[in-house]
Amino acid sequence: MPPETSRSDADRRTAAEAVAELLAAAHVRRCYTVPGESFLELADAVDRRSDMLLVSTRHENGAGFMAEAEGKLTGSPAVAAATRGPGAANLSVAVHTAMQDSTPMLVFLGQVETDHLGREAFQEVDLTAFYAPITKWSTTVTRADRLVEATARGLRIATSGRPGPVAIAVPGDLFGQPAGAPTLLPGAVPPRPALGEQERDRLARWLAGAERPVIIAGGGARDAREELVLVAERFQAGVYASWRRQDVFPNNHPLYLGHLGLGCPPQVLAALEEADAVLVVGSRLSEITTQAYRFPAPGLRAADSPVAQIDIDPDQVGAVSGVWLGAVADARRALRALADSPVAAPYRDFAPAHRAWLDSTAAPAEAAAHPGGRLHPWAVVDAMRSALPADTVLTNDAGNFAAFLHRGWRFDEPRTQLAPTSGAMGYAVPAAVAAKLVEPHRTVVAVAGDGGTLMTGQELETAVRTGAAIIVVVFQNGLYGTIAMHQARELGRTAATDISGPLDLAGYARSLGARGATAHTPEEFAKALAEALDSDLPTLIDARTDPDVISPGATLSGLLDGDRG
Repeated sequence: MPPETSRSDADRRTAAEAVAELLAAAHVRRCYTVPGESFLELADAVDRRSDMLLVSTRHENGAGFMAEAEGKLTGSPAVAAATRGPGAANLSVAVHTAMQDSTPMLVFLGQVETDHLGREAFQEVDLTAFYAPITKWSTTVTRADRLVEATARGLRIATSGRPGPVAIAVPGDLFGQPAGAPTLLPGAVPPRPALGEQERDRLARWLAGAERPVIIAGGGARDAREELVLVAERFQAGVYASWRRQDVFPNNHPLYLGHLGLGCPPQVLAALEEADAVLVVGSRLSEITTQAYRFPAPGLRAADSPVAQIDIDPDQVGAVSGVWLGAVADARRALRALADSPVAAPYRDFAPAHRAWLDSTAAPAEAAAHPGGRLHPWAVVDAMRSALPADTVLTNDAGNFAAFLHRGWRFDEPRTQLAPTSGAMGYAVPAAVAAKLVEPHRTVVAVAGDGGTLMTGQELETAVRTGAAIIVVVFQNGLYGTIAMHQARELGRTAATDISGPLDLAGYARSLGARGATAHTPEEFAKALAEALDSDLPTLIDARTDPDVISPGATLSGLLDGDRG
């Protein structure tokens, strides 16, 4: 750790050095960036600290996804830094992801020099306005002696209430100016509210008196896994995981009912359709979680609703579905209070519903011996499930291949899923790099399609340089599969969805200093995966999958022939 500074030393600090010191004191450990000329001193100040790591990435999109993934995995913000117009635009996809995923993140945006502001200077954009809709707070600092204050405020906003990203734009000439005398900083994060005793008792009696109670748990309950299990067991309530939050509840638990994701099978939804009490905890009830806003109980008056909702953000309570009771409370504290309730509940048999979910996760018999020299996507997931440790961190991209992963993988351990609810492509590879840097002792596997891999796969170079021995599994089918599926279903034809190939993605990985392997059969894939697990280098496995197997329930040829499902 750097030695403590005296008052005179503090007066001589640059604004960048003071910010780096504050970040380190707040336990921010990594800054991900593509270095730019408008924040030279900030990058230098972070790089000179022994308690922080400056990670240079190949694209601002990768830097942003890495910072988002670290925040999601740890619950504490990381920093993403980018330069003005083009850099800020490239970073914005990941910042939007952090906003929709409620992930704490601190973003520094280098801006044009103070004297040039407002003149449409080189690469100038109104960054405060640009980032306002995709952050909890965005601002432009115009005085060096106010930069530390703004950073402290940003950290507080990013981590209080519903977490999210904040963006601080800084004219490039400010970072090197004196920080000035230490100032009184904004207060610490306020305590997270608890569930009131009256609310607890009403919820407990309601859950105990219901015939078929279920819980929908989202990312807000990620730190409350133990408490969620206790509540589910005490009130004998089945539990659904919201979209891409499958690790919030152990999937091997007999009360787990499944994942409310894309293409959710009807038999998995049956328990939700039949529920007479639905407790929503830490979920904003997104379009996908609610199955296009069909569940739970849309359009009902609050008094008639079978829904109660607990959320840290008052704006989310009752925003999508009418609720008979809405409580603004921290999920962990609220669930702990419910678990401690003296109210007893009768036994309910959710074994058939749990079995319905289990059946939906089983690969079809033909997956292991798929014809035509192409892998069935189910075979890839099956091989992963057989070889990878249960606590493997899986990062996954957007794309139809992910439907097989979401159904086939069992998330039995906590904090094992990093996946963007925003559906952003290019997430998996950079997210895996960050996860491996944060937890180098764990196996980290990125799962992507060829489309997403070609967007941010160059971050394999970052993985090699930083010693992050990740495994990247690419489902290469030569398509933007999700769009091809929609086109075939809606239009009966496809357009602009083909990707040239098959591409030598294993060779691409080797060109970046990583290992590469190609698999056409389950045996080849299993061998490549075993070798990757034994390697201390990043490895990309190019799994050549059948483009016709477009989703777990449809083929592309069938959709093109008029089988709309």
